[in-house]
Amino acid sequence: MLRAYLPGADASGARLAASQVRTALGHLQAFELRHIGELQVRVVDEADWAAAWKRHFPVLRVGRRLVIRPTWRRHRAAADEVVLALDPGMAFGTGLHPTTRLCLAGIESLAERGLVAGARTLDVGCGSGILAIAAARLGARSVLAVDTDPVAIEATQANARRNRVARIVRAQRGSLPAPGGPFDLVLANLIASLIVTLAAELHAATRSGTGASRTGGRLLASGIFADREPEVRRALAAAGFHLTDRAAEGDWVALEAERVE
Repeated sequence: MLRAYLPGADASGARLAASQVRTALGHLQAFELRHIGELQVRVVDEADWAAAWKRHFPVLRVGRRLVIRPTWRRHRAAADEVVLALDPGMAFGTGLHPTTRLCLAGIESLAERGLVAGARTLDVGCGSGILAIAAARLGARSVLAVDTDPVAIEATQANARRNRVARIVRAQRGSLPAPGGPFDLVLANLIASLIVTLAAELHAATRSGTGASRTGGRLLASGIFADREPEVRRALAAAGFHLTDRAAEGDWVALEAERVE
């Protein structure tokens, strides 16, 4: 079965598209490759999108300590667990996608090395706010979460309140350059092409190191297909980052880098 979705705001455009597909399927049927059923069209309300996936969203453990608990499920936390209560609504970021899991594991790894506690943090493209909240729960002093989608800002604000970190996590609509920088930690779960485009601005948003013993701020970038990794590495190096760690899951890669001068 093949499904396609069209924006309902343009009703006449949707009807025209459905008519064209119906005609094209009729032509395809003439080749007698296999049976092609009737085209079915129905309206899917936005509320359906927000609720239909919930039955497939379990309590999820990421890394050693982080646990994502959907707000509609119960979980008895162990003593060492950091539980994130999450309802992403229409925003991206549930922990089910490898890019999000890689970022969460990366934040936990940074925390174990003492690089999150007290950190001024920026989350670029915050989605549901899951990364911003994880950083806050693992000790970040402040987190600025930015996204161009107002739905993401609403979701991040609501989830920050659920996790009692609203005083730490501040969400606002926007992108780079972000106000209040540079930051000790920058989170960028985007896509490879966007990371390449924003490499210089990500570098500017990341704190520089001062003194012989002080390290520079860290960037955690994800959303990178493995075949785009070399391109992203080159862009980050050209911008002034030094790669410090790498993680992969399936075809996805996350890179941790330090700002160097």
